[in-house]
Amino acid sequence: MTPAIEDFLRANAERFEADLCELLRIPSISADPAYQGDVRRAAEWVAGRLKALGLSVEVIPTSGHPLVYGESPRQEGVPTVLVYGHYDVQPVVPLELWVSPPFEPTRRNGNLYARGATDDKGQMLTHVFGAEAWIATVGRLPVNLKFVIEGEEEIGSSGLHAYLAAHPDRLACDCVVISDGSQFGPGQPAITYGLRGIACFELQLTGPSRDLHSGTFGGSVSNPVNALTRMLAALIDERGKIRLPGFYDDVVPLTAKEREQFASLPFDEKHYLAQIGLSEPFGEEGYTTLERRWARPTFDINGIWGGYQGEGAKTVLPAQAGAKFSFRLVPNQDPNKVAAALESMLRQNCPPGISMKLISHHGSPGVLVSLDSPYIAAAARAISQAFGRPPVFTREGGSIPIVTAFHEVLHADALLIGWGQDDDNTHSPNEKFSLADFHRGIRASAQLWEELAAVSPGNRVASAD
Repeated sequence: MTPAIEDFLRANAERFEADLCELLRIPSISADPAYQGDVRRAAEWVAGRLKALGLSVEVIPTSGHPLVYGESPRQEGVPTVLVYGHYDVQPVVPLELWVSPPFEPTRRNGNLYARGATDDKGQMLTHVFGAEAWIATVGRLPVNLKFVIEGEEEIGSSGLHAYLAAHPDRLACDCVVISDGSQFGPGQPAITYGLRGIACFELQLTGPSRDLHSGTFGGSVSNPVNALTRMLAALIDERGKIRLPGFYDDVVPLTAKEREQFASLPFDEKHYLAQIGLSEPFGEEGYTTLERRWARPTFDINGIWGGYQGEGAKTVLPAQAGAKFSFRLVPNQDPNKVAAALESMLRQNCPPGISMKLISHHGSPGVLVSLDSPYIAAAARAISQAFGRPPVFTREGGSIPIVTAFHEVLHADALLIGWGQDDDNTHSPNEKFSLADFHRGIRASAQLWEELAAVSPGNRVASAD
């Protein structure tokens, strides 16, 4: 990165913060129709910033909120990088818990407090400003850069999923850069190279035509709540091992190198447990807490209902019962294969007199980018220079379906390089973003374009999934 770029970043630091505050003042809550005009205003704001860079920009209508697409002039012989982010934000309730108004950015203790500060307006803009530094000083970018910034990330990304399926050539790239997450810890940047997938279900059981007296009818007919608890309990043993036939057949095991790397991370298990009010961990035998969270499949009941829930006792044999539950999957597991095995097992365990309905809500495979990817190596070099220390390599236990879609449709490595912190209160009152990390993120982004330019286009190591 040239001295001119470094000077530009220093000279424009205050303006970068002012621009971020301007975007944060727009209440772009995608889930609430009352804010539809504000969501559109945020899209136009982002489009305006991309146009100011000289990019070809389009605000693309969808069935919901619009996509903002920007593309730099095409150059031959350099990689093409797609930057993904979102301009929509979560609702702000409960409003009374905010120390300062959620859409009036406020600086406190080196942080900027506002809804969307870290998720994802602040992180997304680091890449806009990183690109601006090159264009303003060098006159061009060292890579082909595409931006796709959506307004529906917080409500499922349906518009982007549809656009990606219909226009894969327009979004074609060598790698995807995504900053919508966290570092491993304060001052310890990270690159996330793996995400778990997900498969979500709802089970509905129906027994008698109405609630029955448990004394008069109990013991002579099947109780849907009893059946539900037995059927769900059969899916997992007391040690956290999932009993679904064939469930582990396609699981990609952790390598010895990965296990050593996870073990070397500065992870304080006691502190982790204390944060969530627990004293002991639990999970699949033979694995550490980080391995269980990031790289092993799980089964969890998310909600359960049936029978009498009011005050006191009511000796009723319920007519219906139900539960919602999910599996977190790891590469190479297939959500459709899991769904088929689940339906078969549940029907086998469903007792006489009970009818069952299994609803599959949504599913998405996991993603694993090879640590030997040249794009991962380029990102590591850029982050090391910007943050003053090398990143650690982590996986993420959560699922980001659009990342899976990028991986499957575009066949491109995903660089998940978050600048936030775990305590940034994303989706909660008093969301914040460290201003120091905001500026380090801009510098890392500017450096990233140079590092990625050194990678030959199409030079991609096959992912482990």
